[in-house]
Amino acid sequence: MEILTWTYILVGLTFALYIGIAIWTRAGSTKEFYVAGGGVSPLANGLATAADWMSAASFISMAGIISFAGYDGSVYLMGWTGGYVLLALLLAPYLRKFGKFTVPDFVGDRYYSTTAKIVAVVCALFISFTYVAGQMRGVGIVFSRYLEVPIEWGVVIGMCIVFFYAVLGGMKGITYTQVAQYCVLIFAYMVPAIFISMQLTGNPIPQLGLGGDLADGTPLLAKLDGVLSELGFAEYTSGRKGMTDVFMITLALMVGTAGLPHVIVRFFTVPRVKDARLSAGYALVFIAILYTTAPALAAFGIYNTINSTSEKNISALPEWVNTWQKTNLIHVDDKNGDGKVQYLADPVANELSIDRDIMVLASPEIAQLPNWVVGLVAAGAMAAALSTAAGLLLVISTSVSRDLFKTFKPDISEKKELRIARIAAAGAVILAGYFGVNPPGFVAQVVAFAFGLAAASFFPVIIMGIFSSRINKEGAIAGMLSGLVFTLGYIIFFKFISPELNTAENWWFGVSPEGIGSIGMILNFVVCITISKFTPAPPQEVQEMIQEIRIPRGAGKAIEH
Repeated sequence: MEILTWTYILVGLTFALYIGIAIWTRAGSTKEFYVAGGGVSPLANGLATAADWMSAASFISMAGIISFAGYDGSVYLMGWTGGYVLLALLLAPYLRKFGKFTVPDFVGDRYYSTTAKIVAVVCALFISFTYVAGQMRGVGIVFSRYLEVPIEWGVVIGMCIVFFYAVLGGMKGITYTQVAQYCVLIFAYMVPAIFISMQLTGNPIPQLGLGGDLADGTPLLAKLDGVLSELGFAEYTSGRKGMTDVFMITLALMVGTAGLPHVIVRFFTVPRVKDARLSAGYALVFIAILYTTAPALAAFGIYNTINSTSEKNISALPEWVNTWQKTNLIHVDDKNGDGKVQYLADPVANELSIDRDIMVLASPEIAQLPNWVVGLVAAGAMAAALSTAAGLLLVISTSVSRDLFKTFKPDISEKKELRIARIAAAGAVILAGYFGVNPPGFVAQVVAFAFGLAAASFFPVIIMGIFSSRINKEGAIAGMLSGLVFTLGYIIFFKFISPELNTAENWWFGVSPEGIGSIGMILNFVVCITISKFTPAPPQEVQEMIQEIRIPRGAGKAIEH
């Protein structure tokens, strides 16, 4: 069968499964909408968390970044993996014991302030909107390729589907849908990786194939270094980023992970604190399967891309190039008129421009794998993008309905609260779709901005809220605002106001917009501690509550209020 036929079949079957689960597990109460009733098993929650965590950035874009950036791309791998460990060990069990539905809930109660809660809502909305824009871009890329439509229409189609099953099912529907999505996405990621590893190195384990030898006995990485050097690119295994920027990006991604509201809320869906720890451990194992495979798939992808296109006649380019050109994500321009493709590091002379976000999706076609594998990857990419988009939309809708409306109108009926939550999610889909069509960067870069905002706003007040009884509401509010405004301003300046200045020479302290969240986090800590020192300590009952959170004993179900 043709690629499109396989794609329609596999994507159609998986979507039928997701929508069926969403209808079967439809939320009937606010508790089911927000935290799936608090009764999800640790294994199911671990699978759902892994799917929630491994977004379009992980599935579609991370290997693409590593393909083109080589060693420098490892910052995403290190930051995201390390961040999840930080979240699982330092924050998840304590937040679960605290028993609130959302991060703004925690901030509002811990810092005994409605103002602090509203500031946290604003931070959550900025983070979630930035993050979900990256997911919608990923959804658009998949639909544009396999429906052979411009990416703008791909985003619109994705918006409609996300709206249907995320808004209908709430957290209960999303949780069980994400269990299915994890199974689909990990199978779809591993199958082509195993195929290509066998094809190039004879080793069926991609992680080992990365360090293996090609058919002629040359180590794969050594061959890749040589090929890239000949074309004028830096060696694949060399780093070009400054050490400061590498450290700051990795740190921002790590601590940003620990402040991501859509991941934190997953730990409120299990019955006990013990289950939160256990589900975090399960999720880390499930995440590691994909994250240890990404570097191998990245190296295989760039090696096959160069081999199949460089110095080839433009009239005889592989079919995958012609197919992807219809999406406007690949451009071929015979600048010197010799009829051949010059794939060069010099952007002026380079005749083949490839969007890095297509590398994982295109890899099966580049490697000439069976058509069913190409369709399977499409289904997996959709699962990755939609699972995270759904979780983010839930955070947005919860922040608006529960943390804003219910704060000012505590007597609002449950039915009206659910309706407001669904209207907010619909609005979020539309706004995210706009940024999916007009993104401020490639998928993983947009997601990195969201992590930076989370690092600069949420992480300090959450970590100090748990481990320090002296931090008060004045410090928390000032810290969140200073960290968020500084980081957001820096990103907006270099990405939107003056993108021509977005170079290492102009960055403050040598830190790129992707890593500036680390500086924002430090600013948040400094402001928060300083203000708290010169203002009254928290009330005695709040200090006692903090001590209770840290006692490692069981806790009841999530508190409703």
